[in-house]
Amino acid sequence: MTSVTAIWPGRSYPLGATWDGEGVNFALFSEHAQQVELCLFSADGRRETQRITLRENTDHVWHCYLPEARPGWLYGYRVYGPYRPEEGHRFNPAKLLLDPYARNIVGGLRWSDAMFGYTIGNRRDDLSLDRRDSARGMPKCKVTEPAFTWGDDRAPCVPWHDMVIYELHVRGFTMLNPHVPEPMRGTYAGLATAPVIDHLKRLGVTTVELMPVHTFVDDRYLVERGLRNYWGYNTIGFFAPEARYSASGKVNEFKTMVRSLHAEGIEVILDVVYNHTAEGNHLGPTLSFRGIDNLAYYRQVDDNPRYYKDYTGCGNTLDMQHPRVLQLIMDSLRYWVSEMHVDGFRFDLAAALARELHAVDRLGAFFDIIRQDPVLNRVKLIAEPWDLGEGGYQVGNFPLGWAEWNDRYRDTMRAYWKGDEGLIGEFARRLTGSSDLYGRSGRRPFASINFISAHDGFTLHDLVSYNNKHNEANGEDNRDGHNHNLSWNCGVEGPTDDAAIRALRNRQKRNLLATLLVSQGVPMLLAGDEIGNSQAGNNNAYCQDNAIGWIDWSMDEERSALLEFVRRLIALRHKHPVFRRRDFFQGRPLQGAQVKDIAWLKPDGAEMTEQEWDQDFARCLGVFLSGEAPGENDERGRPVTDRNFVVLFNAHHDDIAFTLPPCTMPCGWLELVNTFEPEHMDEPRVFAGLAKFPLRGRSLAVLMQIRAEPATGEAGLRLRQLVGSA
Repeated sequence: MTSVTAIWPGRSYPLGATWDGEGVNFALFSEHAQQVELCLFSADGRRETQRITLRENTDHVWHCYLPEARPGWLYGYRVYGPYRPEEGHRFNPAKLLLDPYARNIVGGLRWSDAMFGYTIGNRRDDLSLDRRDSARGMPKCKVTEPAFTWGDDRAPCVPWHDMVIYELHVRGFTMLNPHVPEPMRGTYAGLATAPVIDHLKRLGVTTVELMPVHTFVDDRYLVERGLRNYWGYNTIGFFAPEARYSASGKVNEFKTMVRSLHAEGIEVILDVVYNHTAEGNHLGPTLSFRGIDNLAYYRQVDDNPRYYKDYTGCGNTLDMQHPRVLQLIMDSLRYWVSEMHVDGFRFDLAAALARELHAVDRLGAFFDIIRQDPVLNRVKLIAEPWDLGEGGYQVGNFPLGWAEWNDRYRDTMRAYWKGDEGLIGEFARRLTGSSDLYGRSGRRPFASINFISAHDGFTLHDLVSYNNKHNEANGEDNRDGHNHNLSWNCGVEGPTDDAAIRALRNRQKRNLLATLLVSQGVPMLLAGDEIGNSQAGNNNAYCQDNAIGWIDWSMDEERSALLEFVRRLIALRHKHPVFRRRDFFQGRPLQGAQVKDIAWLKPDGAEMTEQEWDQDFARCLGVFLSGEAPGENDERGRPVTDRNFVVLFNAHHDDIAFTLPPCTMPCGWLELVNTFEPEHMDEPRVFAGLAKFPLRGRSLAVLMQIRAEPATGEAGLRLRQLVGSA
């Protein structure tokens, strides 16, 4: 049954379609509408069976209650009002509109000129009303049954300083994975399979960050070129999980995925896009918000509301100054935490959310509301701390409780290992948690989300294999994507059989990954980097829903070796708290300590002087990390202690004999990581204090101070010999 005979007044809250076990309440906000119709559809979505005029209007919310309605019913809205773009109004009842609060959106968007509220003709303007009905080509909203058996599901609540984030694309992660059953590949169910969870656990990641899973739209120009909006940064439904990622077609599949990951102690963070919608600029389609109340939902140019303020580069910007828009975003966030059990959010172009009037206000209403919200102030909040508007670059300026993607970390580490000069000062700041960015506001090292590569840009493998982007497959004449990649192809552009170049590329990957995992802050890995996944030099694969954008899981000796290297690095980080401090280094002996908590070393073993930080030619340095760390306490208030470590970095092509620090007791330095000779992780060497460590060109080494006495057998004898000769 998809038509009704009984229509009750209903309630203005909650917004959306709410099943209460007996019927469904429908509520839609529109401040400037003159009339609203609820449209019901047949089960296949092809036939509109009934239109119901909503008579009740409470505080600009139009509502009704249908006692005969049930979960599974399909619906949409038609909203009446003036079509006067020059005044900011774009009502058009010929256009079927999606409910902004829909929990499930089914069916794909079939593009035609009918999707636009204005008549598309020879003139590229939006002044004439288009009266064609868009319903046949529109997706439909679906009433959901919210019941789900969560059992004893609990949020893993991984402490910030213990996190290792793994950014992945739901579809691309499993599409080519031979260990995932074929019907489940590319879906939420695929992420919940044993082979995927086993890979994540063995790798050592604590938190998966899913690229956008809110319902999104494929742009018309991409569809006409045979492409898709693969990344999904084109949201049209902020409550509905993207249906194309569901093997079952049910919302509960997403919940099952979250429950399965939680059961293994893995958090789920969503990459969310609240700064704009898929409706684009003033010439875009009318799919939802534009037709419901354009003037309320979007920011218009002050003296010409026909046009939008565009701080996102995507044509429009949601108006966070409007209380109902702010409510929409807050309700969406709370829904994903309370009903879907996610553990946090990464906010795309988060600076756009902070804009009050024109400027970015770091203490804007959005942040104030989140901070006092009892549901949201306990989850992980991560900002992409910039947008494309004036003053939009806000790295380091987000408030307490927020972490940020640190692109200064990314650029510095890429440039340093590429061999650029004059970077050791900046390198040291980024390696130790970027206190210059986060310390002044009272935040801690884990406010910095450190990354070498992410979905946007080169993969790690391509970073060391290409000097230039190769985005021809995107159909934009290679004009799209970043040009400033700080990449180095090691001598040949793209794939090569040259053994020396391949060895150098593998070493550079190890250098970058090892640097990431010994840095203070929260490391983030791009899925596939641990096996050397490539996108064939495409640094903007946003539209490549194919083998370019999917992870290639085929394994060979090189890929297997890199995977094992990354596993061991993450295990080293998890085991030793010196690499994941909760407070910034002070550069001096702290209370009860015999040595500084950190010391920067030259190749001769002496500490760096202030003048030596300014030497442009310097590309080699070491850092001593004290394991005493007084003042660091665990969650129970117990002092955290660790071994002393030395990490040596050499971005120069020449080998350097690096003098290790002295030992004040019978001890030595155990080599744990050597990116030039990774096999030493299986057969570590021991060096005496003040010994010359052979630091090879373009390599990194990690050494741990150990005592001589506990060692036995041949290894113990060798260690005692080395210590005794020092």
